[in-house]
Amino acid sequence: MRLWSIHPKYLDAKGLVALWREGLLAQNVLLGKTKGYQYHPQLIRFKKTTNPLGAIATYLIAIADEANLRRYAFDSSKINNNRFSKKISVTQGQIQYEFTHLMRKLSIRDQIRYHTFSNIDQIEIHSSFIITNGDIEKWEIVKPNSSFPQ
Repeated sequence: MRLWSIHPKYLDAKGLVALWREGLLAQNVLLGKTKGYQYHPQLIRFKKTTNPLGAIATYLIAIADEANLRRYAFDSSKINNNRFSKKISVTQGQIQYEFTHLMRKLSIRDQIRYHTFSNIDQIEIHSSFIITNGDIEKWEIVKPNSSFPQ
């Protein structure tokens, strides 16, 4: 499960569809509708909020909005009715890690998208988050032998 902190506009079609499905899975975990993924590290930041269901719903709305811009048919009625107006903090190191991770995927899956975003100066983040100083988040599972800073 990957619940990206970066803006969904960077994701290719495969990535956006996967994010939608994984976000809905995360919502089901928070609703207690599934036993799997209850302790998944990507859920920690949502669980730490005062309103986890609202936080994941607000997160999913932005994913659905990006899908609508691309004329994809994501069913927004699957998003629970809770909302969360606060921002969840995410470190600058996490944003850089995710963006680099995505760029590696795009270099293989979608060359056009890769070249479109590979030289940007400022990485935009998902609207549910606010950037703070720091390294990669403690909950992130960094793959061994990666060249990412830890």
